[in-house]
Amino acid sequence: MTTGTVYLVGAGPGSVDLLTLKACRLIGEADVIVHDYLVAPEIIALARPDAERVFVGKKGGGFCCPQRDIEGTLIRLAQEGKRVVRLKGGDPFIFGRGGEEAEALAEASIAFEIVPGVTSALAAAAYAGVPLTHRTHASAVVFLTGHEDPLKPDSTLHWESYGRLGATLCIYMGMKNLGTISQRLQDGGMSAETPVAVVQSATTGDHRQLLSTVGRVALESEHAGFGAPAIVVIGEVASLAGKLSWFETAVSAGVREWSVAP
Repeated sequence: MTTGTVYLVGAGPGSVDLLTLKACRLIGEADVIVHDYLVAPEIIALARPDAERVFVGKKGGGFCCPQRDIEGTLIRLAQEGKRVVRLKGGDPFIFGRGGEEAEALAEASIAFEIVPGVTSALAAAAYAGVPLTHRTHASAVVFLTGHEDPLKPDSTLHWESYGRLGATLCIYMGMKNLGTISQRLQDGGMSAETPVAVVQSATTGDHRQLLSTVGRVALESEHAGFGAPAIVVIGEVASLAGKLSWFETAVSAGVREWSVAP
C-alpha cells in the first residue's frame, strides 16, 4: 500500500469565507479530516460525505486527546494510504502545534504539506478595525501566548520587557492570565492608559469586542463576560477600533457579509 500524505491545513479564525482556496480544495478531496475544537462546523461540512471525521480538539486546557496521540493518529492514517487533512484553527504554525506535528511526520517518513491559514490575531484585529501596523502608531508587531506549556521549567516570556517595546502586542490564549499579564506590562513601564482591544470569537456570528486600557482591561473584560476564544491587542493602534470598527457596525445594522462559500 502506498503511504498517504498529511496536509496540515489552517482553517482560519472561524468564518468559512476566510479559508484559502487550497484549503477548501484539500478538505473536499480528503479521505480523513482530523480537526480541532475551534474549526467551524461549516468548514468541516465541506468534506466529502464519505470522508472520515476524527475530533482531536482541546478546550480551555482540558485535553480530549493528548498531543502525542494526535501525532500517532496522523501517522497511522497516512500509513494506511489515506489523504489526511489535519484541520487546525487559525494557522498551523502560529501557536497551533503544527511544528510538533510536522516534526513527528518527518521522523516517521510521512509526506506532508503545510497550508497556511489566516491566523487569529490578523483576523481579530481586522474585524475589530485595528490596523496592527500604522505609520503613526506602530512599526512592529509581536505575537505572544498567554498560556505556555505547563511542563516548561521556566517561562520564556519576560512581560516587563515587552512593556517597554513600543510595539503592537497580540496575545493569544491570554484571558485566564490577563490580570497578571497587564500588571507585568505596567511593571515594565507600559502606561496604564495604553489602549487595548479584546476580540472574542472573531469573524463569527458570536463576534464581540471591548475597547479598554491596560490598567482596566482585566476587570472590564471579566465584568463584560469575555472569555476564550479571544485575542487581546495592546498598543496605540487599538484606539482606532473606535472609528474603524466596520464588522460590529455592520452586524448591529443587520448587514450581512457577501459570501463566496458554497
